[in-house]
Amino acid sequence: MTPHRRSLVRRLVATSAIWILIALVAVALALTTLFRQSVLRALDDRLTAVVANIVATSEPAADGAVLPSRPPPDPRYERIFSGRYWQINRLDGESVGPVAGNSRSVWDEPIPVRPRVERRLMNNFGQPITYNAHGPDRQPLRVVGQAIELPGEGGRILVLAAEDRRPADAEVQRFAFISIGIFLVFGIVLAAGVILQVRIGLSPVFRMRDAVADVREGRSQRVEGDYPVELQPLGDELNSLLNHSREVVERARTHVGNLAHALKTPIAVLMNETSGDDSESARLVRRQTETMSRQVDHHLRRARAAAHAKAIGAQCSVGDVVDDITRTLGKIYARQTKTITAEGHKGLLFRGERQDLEEMVGNLADNACKWAAREVRICSGTETDRTFFILVEDDGPGMSRDQREQALQRGVRLDEEVSGTGLGLSIVVDLARVYGGELELGHSKMGGLAAKLILPGRI
Repeated sequence: MTPHRRSLVRRLVATSAIWILIALVAVALALTTLFRQSVLRALDDRLTAVVANIVATSEPAADGAVLPSRPPPDPRYERIFSGRYWQINRLDGESVGPVAGNSRSVWDEPIPVRPRVERRLMNNFGQPITYNAHGPDRQPLRVVGQAIELPGEGGRILVLAAEDRRPADAEVQRFAFISIGIFLVFGIVLAAGVILQVRIGLSPVFRMRDAVADVREGRSQRVEGDYPVELQPLGDELNSLLNHSREVVERARTHVGNLAHALKTPIAVLMNETSGDDSESARLVRRQTETMSRQVDHHLRRARAAAHAKAIGAQCSVGDVVDDITRTLGKIYARQTKTITAEGHKGLLFRGERQDLEEMVGNLADNACKWAAREVRICSGTETDRTFFILVEDDGPGMSRDQREQALQRGVRLDEEVSGTGLGLSIVVDLARVYGGELELGHSKMGGLAAKLILPGRI
């Protein structure tokens, strides 16, 4: 299962979006709270003015009632349960007594005064206070009350003015919804701006990524481009690393060449010394010397291929290699009336050294030619986005499943009458694995063997 890879763009956009969301929500809440306080302040000021008018004009009547000589002129105070009320209560010591007068709108459901409100009124005698309550018809009310003492024999009274709070709450709610809509649109615009900013800000990183990919795919030798001061040192370090990689490969090639000369010369001397001697010991030395020579060639080839595979940017045309091998083998096997055809390899590039691809395809094609009756066919194409295949088929006798498994083992020969060392297919397997590829053997539609070589590459 492929591990989840975190994206720098997603991280920046998500962080900015979360911060924008928190900021916008905080601002929306703050504005809604300020607007609510403003609406309630206006309501309290209106009710305070009503209380002041009633306090200024309240007079005791002969029947014990207390009524204002000039009641508020708003007709809603005369309409039952209209939402606007005033009320006057007698004060009995430290508690609120019976109703001494009220507006017609109160009808028979007086404005309640809770004990906690009574204590506040007594503690702030002569000063208006505000509180919330439920009044006539269970309406939520905003109430302003003021406890005063009338001159003369009027006594102490409590004047209350109340108004239905629902219109004010609806206005605050409407403002909140409008604010949410505005801030939502504003947030979307900001998020789009953040995405654009991140894309523009990280575009040099994307360009450097593409430049590194060009080097990896062999389209360029260096990380080229003009980058910001924060990225230019990274580009310089990558170019230094590329130079160092090439130097390491060159040194590996030199060491491989030196080792080849150092080992092949003594082996050649041993073979020459025993070439004219038919004794048992001489034949044994020749056999072991030939084995040593094959093993040296094999391991030197693997070492060279490993060095090439680690080189960044190495590539070659698959079509050119296949065409050259096809022409060469066509001439070699022309006398045996064997035909070799190639198709489907146009545009394919092998991410590795040409010499190694020639070694692999040449071994497979030569093996097919040795066993074919009349025809060998080589075709190629893309396997995945990053790999391609080369399929070599013949119309020979083919192999069983067990034979195919044995053929991939180093030095195993299924027929001693056919010339060869027995290392051909195993060399192909080893080289393919060095490059991260593989060799598959199967049954060909032509009747013989199908050898499918899968290697890294691109179109």
